[in-house]
Amino acid sequence: MKIDSPKISKELSTRDFMDILNDGDAELEMCTVADSVFEHEAVSRARLSNMVIKNCRFNHTDFQNIDITDVCFENCDLSNANLSKSSIHRVIFKNSKLVGTDFTDSRLGNVQFEHSVLNLTAFGESKLEKVLFQDASLKNTDFFECKLKSVEFQTCNLDGANFEGTSLKGIDISTSTFDYMTVSIDDLKGCKVSSYQAIQFAALMGLIIKD
Repeated sequence: MKIDSPKISKELSTRDFMDILNDGDAELEMCTVADSVFEHEAVSRARLSNMVIKNCRFNHTDFQNIDITDVCFENCDLSNANLSKSSIHRVIFKNSKLVGTDFTDSRLGNVQFEHSVLNLTAFGESKLEKVLFQDASLKNTDFFECKLKSVEFQTCNLDGANFEGTSLKGIDISTSTFDYMTVSIDDLKGCKVSSYQAIQFAALMGLIIKD
């Protein structure tokens, strides 16, 4: 799967994330933001584009309806942030923490989550196209009634993940691990799994496997 990387300018100014509160349009672009703390804030319909954001904290911040395009997040903490109804395109989250982050009813395209923690994250009723989860922890993550297209889970922890109402046809989870998962038999059709996972699913279905 080919994912389009963020298109970020080589020459970027340096800004503080708090500057977004001084912008009438709640917009930051063409800049680098590092070591900013923007927690327990609320910004309506913010727009981030052509940026690198490093070592920043956004815990419990309300970013509902945010538009994020061509942005790289590195070593950031967005735990319990509200990014519901958001539009996220050509974005990378590297070594970041997104525990309990709310992405419900959002649109994600050409997005990469690398070496990040997304436990208890909510993607319910979202559309994900060309999204890569690589070496990510997705324990108890909610994908309720999502539309997945060209989505890959590479060596992820999917323990307790919820895919109720979400078709996994064409989705490859064979390199990932889980003890249990919530998914219907119909939605599993066409999902690519390892032989060990096939035995796990059979056991979850109540089959008694005998050698």
